[in-house]
Amino acid sequence: MTKQGIAVVAVGGNALIKDKNRQSIQDQYECAKDTMVHIVDMIENGWEVVVTHGNGPQVGFNLRRSELAREVLHEVPLDSCGANTQGTIGYMFQMALYNEFKRRGLNKVAATVVTQAVVDKHDPAFEHPTKPIGSFMDELEAKSRRANDGWTVVEDAGRGWRRVVPSPRPISIVEADAIHQLIDAGFTVVAVGGGGIPVIELEDGTLTGIEAVIDKDFGSSLLAKLIGADLFVISTAVEKVALDFNTPAQKWLDRMTIAEARQYVSEGHFASGSMLPKIQACIQFIENGGKKALITDPEHISDALAGKTGTWILP
Repeated sequence: MTKQGIAVVAVGGNALIKDKNRQSIQDQYECAKDTMVHIVDMIENGWEVVVTHGNGPQVGFNLRRSELAREVLHEVPLDSCGANTQGTIGYMFQMALYNEFKRRGLNKVAATVVTQAVVDKHDPAFEHPTKPIGSFMDELEAKSRRANDGWTVVEDAGRGWRRVVPSPRPISIVEADAIHQLIDAGFTVVAVGGGGIPVIELEDGTLTGIEAVIDKDFGSSLLAKLIGADLFVISTAVEKVALDFNTPAQKWLDRMTIAEARQYVSEGHFASGSMLPKIQACIQFIENGGKKALITDPEHISDALAGKTGTWILP
């Protein structure tokens, strides 16, 4: 087996929920199993892999549970929901990987690292919370939570009120060195779930959790830089990136340089809630010394690595 280097593969939080009617833990595990088969293909082909993942839907479920139970139990703060989901999704991925390794006779073990991402407490995102989380509320409850709990709430397109939180950029990953050492020791690592649990550094250098959400693509891109990854893969819902997506002028892209990627971003080709952060995270990785980045869906990772599909972003 030829050694290929280290790859960070970012798996979308929605990769665990492909059908709104099938959202149970067992349903999510079945989806995890499907995705991990493609990760093990990479490992069999000589890659050392760190799997990162989104957690948006799962944090939403935890917050909803917490809200429904608040008459009888303490509510769970957002940073703890991030930690909970890192553990739960990590467990699913570890088990799916272990079973797939066993099936193929590979002597490998996966380990999950609960990961903290440091953000700058002066990040402008804190002045402008934009990330909707939790369930819809009526106006009365929303205003009560704003008054009593200090929440920022917004009316969401006539569908009700929602809490919004900041989405700051991560500036360092506390456990990056531990993740690197695990990779060097031969483990497959699951880390930076949900972009990392957002923490800020206090005056004395200690850390404290904050109520915010980090974009998992930026967290993954930063980790890829910090551990010197050779490849950054964003595994998403589409096989390739397109210009003029979902219009008659739609054009699929096989590759782009970061100069072209920046130009497409400035021309407004990518939507902020979907493809834009993925492209920006790939640009960031290459600007920070990364060699190549790939965007494709899980089932096409092997074909994309063989040059047959996917969208490559290169220096």
